[in-house]
Amino acid sequence: VQLQASGGGLVQPGGSLRLSCAASGRTFRSSTVGWFRQAPGKERVFVASIRWNGGSTHFADSVKGRFTISRDSAKNTVYLQMNSLKSEDTAVYFCAADWQKIYSDYDGDYAYWGQGTQVTVSS
Repeated sequence: VQLQASGGGLVQPGGSLRLSCAASGRTFRSSTVGWFRQAPGKERVFVASIRWNGGSTHFADSVKGRFTISRDSAKNTVYLQMNSLKSEDTAVYFCAADWQKIYSDYDGDYAYWGQGTQVTVSS
């Protein structure tokens, strides 16, 4: 299984970006897909997750109301829509997936990881 994260870039405060996480080698069906981020000098932290079957979602308090997570079965892809971006959202964003966990905000519970995509929020 390989995960490919994409969509990062430079955006001004208040702007939006949409990150994508595509899987190859296995369908996302029955998985939980999570997004994590790591800012310079800080630990990797949970951002959001989606349960593929049923679509239940969870968000870190820091992004609630600004970020949404969704899935596209036809494209076997999960999206993280980020709105009202702030400078503190600047980080490398990673997508991760696991087919054993129903939900987790702990990165150690995810078996598969993408390579990360840089998001920079700056004027």
